[in-house]
Amino acid sequence: MSTENQPPEPPEPASTGTPPTGTEPTAAPEEAPGPRQTGRQRLAAGLWPPRVTRAQLIVALLLFVLGLGLAIQVRSNSDSSALRGARQEDLVRILDELDGRTQRLEDEKRRLDDQRRELENSSDQAEEARRQTVEKERQLGILAGTVAAEGPGITLTVSDPKGLVESDMLLDAIQELRAAGAEAIQVNGVRVVADTYFSDEEGGVGVDGKKITQPYVFKVIGKPQDLEPALNIPGGVIQTLEKEQAAASVVRSTKIVVDALRAAKQPDYARSSSS
Repeated sequence: MSTENQPPEPPEPASTGTPPTGTEPTAAPEEAPGPRQTGRQRLAAGLWPPRVTRAQLIVALLLFVLGLGLAIQVRSNSDSSALRGARQEDLVRILDELDGRTQRLEDEKRRLDDQRRELENSSDQAEEARRQTVEKERQLGILAGTVAAEGPGITLTVSDPKGLVESDMLLDAIQELRAAGAEAIQVNGVRVVADTYFSDEEGGVGVDGKKITQPYVFKVIGKPQDLEPALNIPGGVIQTLEKEQAAASVVRSTKIVVDALRAAKQPDYARSSSS
């Protein structure tokens, strides 16, 4: 049968998405509004828990190393500038001691250079070496107090009528004189050597266990131009003694005799290491 004369079928109605009759559309459930966060709470939430990247860790490590280096540098600068808070008289004393030590080292260097040249130029080097050995022994004997010595120096006399001078004040005088280049010292007939000690005694002061009384007389061999100023610096030995109502006088001399001797001691354990 032919279909050419049949009418076309009507098109199907377009779907409009309208639900079938009797069916109501369902609305999405609304979320209950939560409490609104403040700026501080949002900042805290952004910072914790921390979200650290590798780049941030490297930067933090570099900053730590830089801060550590700066702290060490500041501490080093603080240690080196410890003298900034020192008193003027202390700075004068330190400067004077440094100048004296520098001069003594230069003198020692020149003396050793002279000895070397003498050994090199001597026709009889064995005899020259023997002579220098004898001279060195004499010098060591002076330092050890086993031989007498004489030379330029000063005499320090301390009068203590009220008995207020104590052993530590006399020890300070010895230390100042040594720092100024004193080579031989005796106090009231007692030779002062490396192991000399001072102690307080009733009515006086003890030197190496021997009691001495005032006036205390120091005979010192050394360069007078260095010894006397070392005692008279501001805040030094002379001013300290005067604060204790003691009188101290210093007299320079071209010849001071230090003739108090000490017995040579044989060490119990120490032996020469030279072969």
